[in-house]
Formats: sequence, C-alpha cells, structure tokens
Amino acid sequence: MVALDTNVLVRLITRDDASQTEAAERYLWNGGWISHLVLAEALWVLDSVYELDPKRIAMAVEMLLNHSELVLQDPEVISAALVQFRAKPSLRFSDCLVLEIARKAGHIPLGTFDRALGRREGAQLIPLRGAPRPHWVSKGPSAFSSTAGTPLSTNSRR
Repeated sequence: MVALDTNVLVRLITRDDASQTEAAERYLWNGGWISHLVLAEALWVLDSVYELDPKRIAMAVEMLLNHSELVLQDPEVISAALVQFRAKPSLRFSDCLVLEIARKAGHIPLGTFDRALGRREGAQLIPLRGAPRPHWVSKGPSAFSSTAGTPLSTNSRR
C-alpha cells in the first residue's frame, strides 16, 4: 500500500483536474494510506481554497472513513474527531483531530487559547493571567526565542 500526499488527496476528493484525478486513481490501484497530517492539510484546503462548509467537510471525512481502498491513520481517532466536529462545526476539523490524538495518547487536557475548543471535554482553556509560571520557565530567552532573545515571530495572529 502506498501513501498519499495532500495534493493527491485533494484531487481525489474534488475531482477538479481530470488528468490528475485519473493519475491518482491509477497510483492507488492497490490502495492508499492517509496520515493525520495529510488529512488535516487536505481539509484545510477544502475549507480555505474550495470554501466547503462544515457539513461538506464532514461528508468528505466520512467518505474517506468508509472508502474500501483508502486507509486513514488511526481511523478510530478520525471517527472521534468527526463526532466532535459535527457537534461543534464552528471548530476546525484539525482542532478536533488534535484533541482526539491527545486523548488517545493519554495526554489530556489539551491546553489551548481557543475559547471554543477549550469548552470541549478533554480540552482546557489556558488562562492569560493568574496562573503561576512553572519552575522550568526561565526569566531569560526561552526555547521559543532566537539566540538573540527575540521572539521567532513578531506576527500577531489574534
């Protein structure tokens, strides 16, 4: 069984390029394996580029789970993430997937700054103030800073 890259999976789902779709189907003659990362990237593309709504993204995941020739990494984790996603479609599927991967690994709660994700069972909203700093956090440059002590990114995201 071969593994798939994100762009191959997107072609199989969207079928928007006949020659690439046909080539992908020939490549998968004996089946294919899809990692968590490829699934998350492909669903991001379906959301961001193809503007699929959560219901259609959930349908795509369900189709992949039920496909006879494609195997998803940890299908039980993907199924649990799909349940979470359907229950709260305002979350991204990737958030639900990260939560379920952490749950399977036994590393719960999943700390997050995302308020919606923080309300899901198994996740915990990290408070911005009030909690003491752990002993391993130094007052100087951290592992998440460049050697000059400046943050790796000065981009503000939210």
